[in-house]
Amino acid sequence: MGRVTDLAAFHALLTPEGQTLLAALRDYDPAQELAVASRLRREHPAELVTAAIGQARLRQRAVAKFGAEDAYRMYFTPNGVEQSTRATVGTYRAERFKDLGVRRVADLCGGIGGDALALARAGISVLAVDRDPLTAEVARANAGALDLAGLIEVRCADVTEIDTAPYDAVFVDPARRGGRGRIFDPEAYSPPLSWAIRAARTAPHAALKIAPGVPHEAVPQDAEAEWISDGGDVKEAVLWFGTRPGARRATLLPSGASLVGRGLPDPAVRAVGRHLYEPDGAVIRAHLVAEVAEELDGGLIDETIAYITADELRPTPYATAYEITDELPFNLKRLKALLREREVGHLTVKKRGSAVEPEELRRKVKPKGPNAATVFLTRVAGAPTMLIGRPVQP
Repeated sequence: MGRVTDLAAFHALLTPEGQTLLAALRDYDPAQELAVASRLRREHPAELVTAAIGQARLRQRAVAKFGAEDAYRMYFTPNGVEQSTRATVGTYRAERFKDLGVRRVADLCGGIGGDALALARAGISVLAVDRDPLTAEVARANAGALDLAGLIEVRCADVTEIDTAPYDAVFVDPARRGGRGRIFDPEAYSPPLSWAIRAARTAPHAALKIAPGVPHEAVPQDAEAEWISDGGDVKEAVLWFGTRPGARRATLLPSGASLVGRGLPDPAVRAVGRHLYEPDGAVIRAHLVAEVAEELDGGLIDETIAYITADELRPTPYATAYEITDELPFNLKRLKALLREREVGHLTVKKRGSAVEPEELRRKVKPKGPNAATVFLTRVAGAPTMLIGRPVQP
């Protein structure tokens, strides 16, 4: 009965009265929700006001993923906002499908339609499937709201019953959250990763969205594994079929820079040079630090730490460069004295291979002054070390 009620409330939002309410709530302040709700309930049914305020809240959250122009036209569920693909990532993936010559995609586990919308905007016809009736209705409404209904067919069904034979490609985004939060076992996904892989192999091309922390040994040999970051944050990993079997790729958005592994051995450990490079998270997840180190003519500061050091400053989209001014054994008193002497009040703390938390360190050293610095809490050749420097542009 709860889902029936939810469906009825959602359908009410699509009526003229519901649309009027949503328009009025576009810029509402959540801190004033009680007062706003009380005022609106004088003129509209209480259930409709509750649904509209809930949808307005979800739209505000969705702006970060979809941008204001789309988010305030779209519809969401709480899980949909949380689990849907960021628009920049969906657009990139849709362009990869398009470049492969794909014209029809079966989007299994389509959710609220984020990926289907990106595919349709790339000119690709999409069958979007989700077994939850409310989610399917939301996806259908989103296709209409963004004028893409002609390219998107939404079907409420069990994805395991879908015949994918008529499609050029399959895209599967299994649910990776359950009642207790995030699911780490790929076989506990819904549907399980093993089923998604079998479904992928039924089409000329396929992409399976998985968690970026997937073990490399879980990647099938006939799949290309791609890790994608957006604005420096790793968002997802994708298994591609019908592309480059066995390849490992790191793609950085919004630039679109894409690095493919060449199977290089681990870089040698060397003394800390003038510059330190912090590889993008997608590069680290894809195990492509060696490729970046070769590009920079650099080495590792420690065999277990993904920081690259080099004397020469070289441009690369795959790592952030820092000029190192000091290399010190870990010692809080010494660090505090050095920061005070240099009048450092804007302190960025990064850690890799250290148990000290950045906020704890910041609280203890009490930075004060007009200057800025970055401190790396890490290990150098196995020893706890502090590296101090500043970001530089090659």
